[in-house]
Amino acid sequence: MEEMDSRRMPELPQRETSAWSGVAVLVPCYNEEATIGKVVDDFSRILPGAEVWVYDNNSTDRTAEVARAHGAHVRFEPRQGKGNVVRQMHRDIDADYYLTVDGDDTYPAEAAPELLAPLLAGTADHVVGDRLSNGTYGQENKRRGHAFGNDLVRWLIRVLYGFRYNDVMTGYRAYTRAFAKTFPCLSEGFQVETDWLDEYNDTF
Repeated sequence: MEEMDSRRMPELPQRETSAWSGVAVLVPCYNEEATIGKVVDDFSRILPGAEVWVYDNNSTDRTAEVARAHGAHVRFEPRQGKGNVVRQMHRDIDADYYLTVDGDDTYPAEAAPELLAPLLAGTADHVVGDRLSNGTYGQENKRRGHAFGNDLVRWLIRVLYGFRYNDVMTGYRAYTRAFAKTFPCLSEGFQVETDWLDEYNDTF
């Protein structure tokens, strides 16, 4: 697995449209009407030929309608929680490569080719985006205890596994079909981010 700063804009060669046809962009959503259209547009523009899948997790707004209007495949997952959505996405969708992203426009689509590059080169099966290293995420998100919790888990990982993991709870990840189809997603909610972490540590 590799970890990358998702705020660094990649300088990669242009790819033909067909080069991204094996990529599925997975977007779990709950009440993201205000941002989901931009997310779908951005990833469709940066990864032409990729399929964008939006899974609506009991939204009470127009998330599904807006996503569909912007060209996304839209499905509904009635079991509440991001873990439930991710598990169903992996069951439903067949692709060569998967890119997960949140529907709130947290992650720059421009970084997607950089996350996918190690997979295409065959040098990694799971690449993790990093929101924290350049400091912008911390400036924009000042929730009480949020940074402390992330720092604590990162410290424990270094102590227990000897690995420096910069962003424990990121939702920006790229991975192969083999990883998706064998990933043991056990959590129902946002704990799915630590399920990803456990899967990596088990194979480290």
